[in-house]
Amino acid sequence: MVPVPSGQHVELTEVLLDDTPGETWARFRFVAPQIARDGGDISYETAIADMDALCRGLILPYLEEYDLDPRRIVISLSDRDVPFGAADPDATQFFEAYRPNAADCIWEEF
Repeated sequence: MVPVPSGQHVELTEVLLDDTPGETWARFRFVAPQIARDGGDISYETAIADMDALCRGLILPYLEEYDLDPRRIVISLSDRDVPFGAADPDATQFFEAYRPNAADCIWEEF
């Protein structure tokens, strides 16, 4: 479990490096069972602060530890484990993209 501002239970399940967009993107995939697309326990608005905190507190140190320099960081929260690239219409998934910049994460609109 990774601590986040909302207090929800978040577990890192996968880190992928992807060169498909023409540049290196680091994808950090988390299971967060309490997220909900229609209100519920953790709304998208609340989850954004969690993703910001994950980027700064977990992902930037991870990139430094493994000497990685991606152009973009993509964070996904899913209420269940969904294989990368698979469709699951019953799953709730939130995504945010960031540009790493020294000791900060700059939000990038999809």
